[in-house]
Amino acid sequence: PPPSASLSEPLLLLSQSRPPTPPQCRYALGMEDGTIPDSDVTASSAWSDSTEAKHGRLSTGEGDGAWCPAGAVFPSESEYLQVDLHRLHFLALVGTQGRHADGHGQEFTRNYRLRYSRDGVKWLTWTDHWGQDVVSGNQNTYDIVLKDLGPPIVARMVRFYPLADRVMSVCLRVELYGCLWDDGLEAYTAPVGHIMHLSGIPINLNDSTYDGSTEHGMQFGGLGQLCDGVLGGNDFTQTKELRVWPGYDYVGWSREALGQGSVDIEFHFKLPRIFNTMQVHSNNRHTQGVRVFNKVECQFKPGILQPWSSPLTLDVPLEDLKDPSSRTISLPLGARPAQILRCKFYFADRWLLISEITFLSDPEFATNTPRPGLPVAKDDSSNTAILIGCLVGIILLLLAVIAVILWRQYWKKLLSKVSQLGRRLVCVTELVVETLAPVHLCEIENPQDLPILEFPFNVRKGRPLLVAVKILRPDASKNARNDFLKEVKILSRLKDPNIIRLLGVCVSNDPLCMVTEYMECGDLNQYLSHRVLLDKTGPSNDAPTVSYPALISMASQIASGMKFLSSLNFVHRDLATRNCLRHIKIADFGMSRNLYAGDYYRIQGRAVLPIRWMAWECILMGKFTTASDVWAFGVTLWEMLSVCQEQPYSNLTDEQVIDNAGEFFRDQSRQVYLGRPAVCPQGLYELMLSCWNRDCKLRPSFSDIHSFLTEDAMNMV
Repeated sequence: PPPSASLSEPLLLLSQSRPPTPPQCRYALGMEDGTIPDSDVTASSAWSDSTEAKHGRLSTGEGDGAWCPAGAVFPSESEYLQVDLHRLHFLALVGTQGRHADGHGQEFTRNYRLRYSRDGVKWLTWTDHWGQDVVSGNQNTYDIVLKDLGPPIVARMVRFYPLADRVMSVCLRVELYGCLWDDGLEAYTAPVGHIMHLSGIPINLNDSTYDGSTEHGMQFGGLGQLCDGVLGGNDFTQTKELRVWPGYDYVGWSREALGQGSVDIEFHFKLPRIFNTMQVHSNNRHTQGVRVFNKVECQFKPGILQPWSSPLTLDVPLEDLKDPSSRTISLPLGARPAQILRCKFYFADRWLLISEITFLSDPEFATNTPRPGLPVAKDDSSNTAILIGCLVGIILLLLAVIAVILWRQYWKKLLSKVSQLGRRLVCVTELVVETLAPVHLCEIENPQDLPILEFPFNVRKGRPLLVAVKILRPDASKNARNDFLKEVKILSRLKDPNIIRLLGVCVSNDPLCMVTEYMECGDLNQYLSHRVLLDKTGPSNDAPTVSYPALISMASQIASGMKFLSSLNFVHRDLATRNCLRHIKIADFGMSRNLYAGDYYRIQGRAVLPIRWMAWECILMGKFTTASDVWAFGVTLWEMLSVCQEQPYSNLTDEQVIDNAGEFFRDQSRQVYLGRPAVCPQGLYELMLSCWNRDCKLRPSFSDIHSFLTEDAMNMV
């Protein structure tokens, strides 16, 4: 009889780490910092040697400043820039930039298409949730435009195809953001999802992002919503994506329409793996005929040419499924080896809805297993076996000793270079107020010679690198020291294109310090305050200008960074233009700068606080949450649209600002809101007002804000 198991014991709502998800899988993959070598960046053509593909790296200016194709991109649309990652990656974001070349460049790409491949043979065109395949690019030569990929891509190779509506020159610099696709899943085969009619409303439960083929009611050769990292909610008619149809988050099948008692899904992996657990996120809204499957049968195929194993049967007890909430069920697979899995999910009701299937598995390392059907010669000499065993043991012991020696030499060399950091740091200016950890702006001489620091930049040989160095004062308390170390730990986790990056730390000796990236053009407040808003009629004088689309682009990048922080449940507490670098990266330098001392108010017995940016509950109750960061974002957006010409509530004293927080608490319609800036459209001002809602639960999420700014606000003038 086939092996079977009961899930009475292991039926769990999982707390284990999940596979990549778009909000968290946003690491730069190496175009900007050179991790991706030149040999892996190719193109269909190049205008000259100085505009070859290798120059198409975001935020770098080598050669003539970008990749520029030799041929026209109109009307053929055949020119492309290609990046080969060599291994499958989960891509959640792409960034593009034009050719600036220190002000000499004039070419950029307004729109482009993305094509991707998992094997270098079959190429697929990326489309968004609504089937659109044209991606909005740049409006000038210098700004970085980031595009969230919804749905995300699983690919090894990616091509950018610049588009134009007329014959014109285009140039491009790019970066890819994501993480390694450790799952190893290359494709799955499943029946096409069905349409449920609920109270006369069609609920389309198809796999709308599947990138394979569809024939005779089956989808095969691709990946889709069952592995996109998005988990559906309790109510399958509600969706996490904006402006999509009901049921979008789930793939669902009707027992009646399918004509059989199970949904059969086959999973194909690049190489054989050892499978420990399968995790299935399923809906259980049984009041509408939807239940979690009651049984699973899985067969394993160790290789493409090898036979299927006997089925493993796993029962799901129905008494655990009375709760209508959706849930992730863990199914133990017993460390079985396979390259292909075939699982039957048995209906427990009229409908089965699944939003995600993932596997906890390990690569199967090659072994010298004898091929079936061939005779195996036996060695009867036990003495030979003992001798071989002794020799192997001696060799392993020698290798271990050599490894320890090399490891000690490596660390000795590395630690000697740590001491070089202090000698290489030349402080440019001190940005100090009364604080236990003042921030200094410094230059690192010859940063390429310091491998202990992680540099995300391509810095030219001999050119110093501007960094921010935060140093803990020697007389700091034990609590302050612990807080400093906690901040280092948190910053080390934050890797997002719109978040300041930790480059290095010194925690072995006092004083403790951390080194973060900084930029020569400074913070956003200083940048905007020296500019005037570009009017439709053009600049009225010689003053530097900034356009409304540029402001919205900056705001959307800030929202993108805060969206990433909120996905980690990280609360910033001091979001403002003074804490954003010009090339949008969210930082936390403002409190340490004398320049912005007037933005902070010292409440008796407490630290200095940026009360003009703070939600009422922060001021009155000390309650800081992601929702209070949303309030601060609304004020930051107001600053930007006012071109940082005045403080928020500039007509109120600090004490009156605190009194106004009390009016929000009392909610008697006497609270004062920031006024609408002259350039601000009414729809965008309504977004600000929603950020300042008295009820923190009614404030929008950063995901909603980011979607609004990238999809709606740009068209409001």
